[in-house]
Amino acid sequence: MNFFKTPKILKLLYPDLIWDRFSEGKSFSDKKIFLTFDDGPVPEMTDFVLETLHYFKAKATFFCVGENIQKHPEIFNKIIYNRHAIGNHTFNHLNGWNTPNQIYFENVQTCEQAINQHIPELNRKVKLFRPPYGKVKKAQAKALTSNFSIVMWDILSGDFDRFFNENTCLKKCIAHTRSGSIIVFHDSYKAEKNLKSVLPRYLAYFTRQGFIFPTL
Repeated sequence: MNFFKTPKILKLLYPDLIWDRFSEGKSFSDKKIFLTFDDGPVPEMTDFVLETLHYFKAKATFFCVGENIQKHPEIFNKIIYNRHAIGNHTFNHLNGWNTPNQIYFENVQTCEQAINQHIPELNRKVKLFRPPYGKVKKAQAKALTSNFSIVMWDILSGDFDRFFNENTCLKKCIAHTRSGSIIVFHDSYKAEKNLKSVLPRYLAYFTRQGFIFPTL
């Protein structure tokens, strides 16, 4: 699998999806990186992420699986309490390519209902959605953009690959990051080995470079 930098051709083919925020980080004094975390909330891993973000005074956007919100509402509420942003990641982490459209839309809506139990819809200025695996049919994306901003990524960290070397992961993530990048990490158990090593060092490096980490 080709991790790290999203090919420019994908951004051109799907211009209605959000791949980066380069226009928001052009000046030297306004360097921004947009951290995103997929697949939580889950015990221990999401807690680790929240503690690490707090230490570095960083904010992030969490694309949450609805089923995990229902299982771990107290952890989901911690994300909200710490003023991070929330996005919809379907209720059951569905692959859009393999899912009939109506079932996919219903699953997204079920996740939305789980989110709304904790955050009233009126309190969310922008509703964010990220398709699991980045796999969404054009028809699905077109329909969802009427209610959501669909957020993809500029950098895929590869933290979920247990056979991936964490030092290489860190070096590649740093090398491909620039102001305005949207980077994907995972607050999931399969990402534990890499995430616990990479995330603190990634944040430390870019904090020293004067970057800030806002929500989307």
